[in-house]
Formats: sequence, C-alpha cells, structure tokens
Amino acid sequence: MNELTTDLKLLHEATLNNLKNSKANNTLRAYKSDFKDFGAFCAKHGLNSLPSEPKIVSLYLTHLSKNSKISTLRRRLVSISMVHKLKGHYLDTKHPIIVENLMGIRRVKGSIQKGKKPILINHLKSIINVIDEQKVEEIKKSRDKTIILVGFGGGFRRTELISIDHEDLEFVPEGVKISIRRSKTDQFGEGMIKGLPYFSNEKYCPVINLKKWLEFSKIKTGPIFRRFSRGSILTDRRLTDQSVVLLMKEYLNLAGIENKNFAGHSLRSGFATVAANAGADERSIMAMTGHKTTQMVRRYIRETNMFKNNALNKIKL
Repeated sequence: MNELTTDLKLLHEATLNNLKNSKANNTLRAYKSDFKDFGAFCAKHGLNSLPSEPKIVSLYLTHLSKNSKISTLRRRLVSISMVHKLKGHYLDTKHPIIVENLMGIRRVKGSIQKGKKPILINHLKSIINVIDEQKVEEIKKSRDKTIILVGFGGGFRRTELISIDHEDLEFVPEGVKISIRRSKTDQFGEGMIKGLPYFSNEKYCPVINLKKWLEFSKIKTGPIFRRFSRGSILTDRRLTDQSVVLLMKEYLNLAGIENKNFAGHSLRSGFATVAANAGADERSIMAMTGHKTTQMVRRYIRETNMFKNNALNKIKL
C-alpha cells in the first residue's frame, strides 16, 4: 500500500512537471503575473484565490472591465485557470456566471481591438537612415540595423529574433536560411526554417547587413545578437527581447516618428502588412511568420485592402 501511495505521489509530481513544461517560460511568467493581480483582488476583499470559484472569478472580471480590454479579461481568465491546473485544482471557467458575464461585458464595451502600428517600408527606411546618421561606433550601427532588418524581413517575433544562434544560420546563393528551434506557437519544438532572400537595394537588405554584422562582430558561435558593455565592447550575453522594443522606439523617435503605438510585434505585423499589400497570398505569409491559423493574417490583408478594393473608388465625383 505504501509503495502504491509513493508511486501515485511520484506520478502526480511528474504530471505537474509535464504541465509546467508544456508552456514556454515567458508564458508561465505571464500566468504568474496575471494571477498575482487576481490574488491581490481576492486578498483585498477577503476572498479565496486558490482554490477559487466561478463567482469570485466573475466578480474579478467585472472589476477589471472598468479599465481593461476584452482581450485582457480573456487572458486573465486563462491565467487563473492554468494556475489552478498547475496546483492540482479544478476551476470551471465555462460556468454560466463567467460566460454570461463576459458576454454582457463585451456587449457593453464592444470587442473591437486596436492593435499596435506595423512597421511599414517608409518606417523601415527611416529607421535605417537615422541609424546611419548616428555618431556612434560602426559595430553598434551594424548590430542595430541587422536586428531591425532581419526582424522585419523574417516576420520574427522578438523572442525568436534574439534566440537566433550562429549555428542556426545557413548562407546559400539565394540568401540565408534561419532555423527557428522553438516559438510561441511551436511548444513541442518541431522548429521551422525561414528563408530570407537578397534585396536589390543592399542598404536595406537583411542578408547583406547580417553578413556585415557577423564580419564586424567576429561571432562564430552562440547568440548573434548580443549586448554591449562600456560603450562598444561586445559581450557574450544574449540581447533581451525588451531591448528590441527599446531600440526600435529609440530610432523611431530619432527619425521624428511618434513611437507610442509601436511595439515589439510591429516588425512582425509590418512584414505581414507589407507582404499583403504587395500581393502575397496568406499561405506564403504564414509560411514566413509561422502563424498557425489564417485569422490574424486575413486581418492584415483586410486592412491592406481597405482602400485598395474600396467600393468608393468606383464612384466618380
């Protein structure tokens, strides 16, 4: 009997470990951050946060709805549910008091989401031009231009971008192949390969700039995008995903472009938007971005075609 109890305990611990490993570290951090806010709400009102119950969660969602978007409410609900699962508790997130409350909130608030602005071709050129104008060491200019151009050219998520190692690169006559070992929508680590071709304009070509960066930095192994210390001394430490956002916003600002509505996602959405505008079909866009469903890609295409295929264009005034 004791052996059976021990075996079950080990199985329980292994199962919880599997649940944790099924999610990326960034996702787990987001769950914890969201649940911390839920915990603070419960503590303030003398309610149980773990295990909790649908009524309490519904009250929390109503509380959040005053200043949050519907997408935020849904994300918090997922986080609360996942933390319960990871701790071995059950929470019925399909309970009518939660589902009906969310439907009511959505009717009151509406569910149209305003996304962050994409980096378009004019933005991209302005960023590269302003980097060239900076009075800093060439090695830093080279790194920053390469981050922006490769990030845009490959439709990368910022976490994918900073995760690229030298071993993931294969230069071929047509351009460069970049292996992505794991991404947000590839939790099982199946990986994918993105192909970036040469551009006719070398100044804005991600492949040419990547080659120059590797020559400048003399990086032969490990992370290709690294931090500097004491000015222009390149370290072995990988750049953070937040650094990509800060760099982009800094150069947008220097180029005289309002940067408030741009984010890390702007490089990825920029690629999809520009590709759609150039006539690329959704399948070829998805092959580069790694989107698993057509929903978001079709949104980019719809927004691109908003004026191109507008019925008002047929009206002559």
